[in-house]
Amino acid sequence: MSAIEQIDGYSTKKDVKLSNTGIILVGITGGVAVALSIISAPFISPALRKICLPYVPATSSQIQNIFIALKGRTGNLIDLGSGDGRIVLEAAKHKFVSHGVELNPWLVIYSKIDAIRKGYRKETRFFKKDLWKFDLSPYENVVIFGVEQMMAELERKIKIECKGGTNVIACRFPLPNIIPTKIIGSGIDTVWVYEVNSNKH
Repeated sequence: MSAIEQIDGYSTKKDVKLSNTGIILVGITGGVAVALSIISAPFISPALRKICLPYVPATSSQIQNIFIALKGRTGNLIDLGSGDGRIVLEAAKHKFVSHGVELNPWLVIYSKIDAIRKGYRKETRFFKKDLWKFDLSPYENVVIFGVEQMMAELERKIKIECKGGTNVIACRFPLPNIIPTKIIGSGIDTVWVYEVNSNKH
């Protein structure tokens, strides 16, 4: 074997090693990209819907105002767009049977794990569902952190589904046509409290 053949042979092996490394790197990069897409899609997809309801965690002041509004109330509570479950878990601490409905599967999983970790698995339930297709009739208390564009449609849903005496707490934006019984807090932490009449307004 000549020196040139040896060099060529070495060069060929090196090229094969580089090709294999490249394939592995492309595979890893592609796998990471797919994983990131799967994880981030539920957070990005709300922006693509007709009404965007982004995940924005409630502040401690907002939570405090909600439970001022719920003082003296009992029964079942539903948090529409429950996010990381903090309102539902706080409601469980206040002796409510509390449920959350959330479209983002990762937030639903997180909420369920957090409920188990904090000892509220039996008092809470989290549903991975579209809030517009979720029946509100079993609940005496409804909490919503909405956006302005959805409040009129939500008001129609409340009028149709909620029974008389249901307590509705709207956070960040009010319902457009129902007069609130109370307004608690100010600025971004404001909550509007409504009581559904038996005549459905």
